[in-house]
Amino acid sequence: MSLFAQDFSEGPFSQLIIRGAMLINGNGAPPRGPVDIVVEKNIIKDVVVVGYPGVLIDESKRPRLKPGGKELHAGGMYVLPGFVDMHGHIGGVAQGADSDYVFKLWMAHGVTTVREPSGRGVDWAMKLKRSSEKNEIIAPRIFVYTGFGQGSNTPISTPEMARNWVRENAKKGADGVKFFGATPEIMTAALDENKKLGLRSACHHAQTDVARWNVLHSARAGLTSMEHWYGLPEALFDNKTVQDYPLDYNYQNEQHRFEEAGRLWKQAAKPYSDHWNNVMNELLELDFTLDPTFNIYEASRDLHRARRAEWHETYTLPSLWRFYQPSKISHGSYWHNWGTEQEVAWKENYRLWMIFINEYKNRRGRVTVGSDSGFIFQLYGFAYIRELELLREAGFHPLEVIRSATLNGAEALGYADKIGSVEVGKLADFVIVDENPLQNLKVLYGTGAVRLTEDNEVVRAGGVKYTIKDGIIYDAKKLLADVKRIVEEAKEKEGFSIKQPGIKE
Repeated sequence: MSLFAQDFSEGPFSQLIIRGAMLINGNGAPPRGPVDIVVEKNIIKDVVVVGYPGVLIDESKRPRLKPGGKELHAGGMYVLPGFVDMHGHIGGVAQGADSDYVFKLWMAHGVTTVREPSGRGVDWAMKLKRSSEKNEIIAPRIFVYTGFGQGSNTPISTPEMARNWVRENAKKGADGVKFFGATPEIMTAALDENKKLGLRSACHHAQTDVARWNVLHSARAGLTSMEHWYGLPEALFDNKTVQDYPLDYNYQNEQHRFEEAGRLWKQAAKPYSDHWNNVMNELLELDFTLDPTFNIYEASRDLHRARRAEWHETYTLPSLWRFYQPSKISHGSYWHNWGTEQEVAWKENYRLWMIFINEYKNRRGRVTVGSDSGFIFQLYGFAYIRELELLREAGFHPLEVIRSATLNGAEALGYADKIGSVEVGKLADFVIVDENPLQNLKVLYGTGAVRLTEDNEVVRAGGVKYTIKDGIIYDAKKLLADVKRIVEEAKEKEGFSIKQPGIKE
């Protein structure tokens, strides 16, 4: 642990006991408490129920603290497993967001594990992964899924080239591959080789290849998870083979791309129809994971809400704010002429999309939480909590939401024996908040939840209090305060203040 990191953290400890908390353990079980959670050298050694509501705890029956150990008093607080962000890009050059800024926002919101699905390259990501493993930096645990073909000197154009690239990616230590689509022959070869090597995979089924290779093709070939929803409505088509593109459509025009994507679910088979059920059932049989990332498209259905989110003023970098603005160049800045008609179409898109996701969960399918932050007015950390709220909107019980954020993500990564739930033998990754997140997920936002007291005073409740990763206690509020400092300094340097699009003064 660096000296700088010690400004925000304590530990690790030979023994850590979290005292008297309410536990939401991540496997779908209801809360219970008070409990004492005993950790030794980053391993959960015991979870002990130490009392009953309203009854004084018998101190003689509690786990004993060993010399050199640390007690964290969490009476009245809630302990959850560390959150898993299954779609976390570690900043970007165009956004001007470096890893330190991004990591602190994630950790301040309880995200202790991130899967990066394509970024600045495997070598860059693996360097951060190794530093995180050693706790040399303040960062979540990182799983690296390299973008397919990234680093290749020439475009991958044959099945053998695909297999060779997958082998080299594995040699460099990557945990998997992120696909965007390719010819059926190349996708088949790459997925087969990746599966032989025991690695996992994700895919954003881009429109450039989805007409020949949709989600069902990928799942049958060995893909382990899909990102967003592209490729799923196409698998559900029952009266066409391509979406109903306007004849003047241009994929490079992102207003075209996202506007027409908002009409896509309506072109799919109707919910609960035979074809709809058959597609879902086959994906379930293949143990396929859905990572919907609802939040990243929310501006499409309510642009005003997304761009006016209260955290932008304090925590969004000037460079990132500029990247979000209407542009013909920046990815996801497709507000060329966005209005009521587009938003109404996207609202219907969400309704149909959410029906599928909720039913997939109801049939015991695995749904995870991914944020895809750094685009479309979605800020790291804050967007992750918004994704939890959107799963709730889709029909998930709050306990199902937490399971998607924890154990389901761990399972999808093949790491559920180590993280994802608060159980003996697992690593010491926790989120501690002084409010009940099941009653109001908004208490997990760094800005907290607005509440009116009995004295008619408006206050903010919640915000993650502690994020614990590998047994190291991070003060989440200090992390967030440092992000505020970073943003303030960037604004001061530029003389910058946030202005809404098109407003000059």
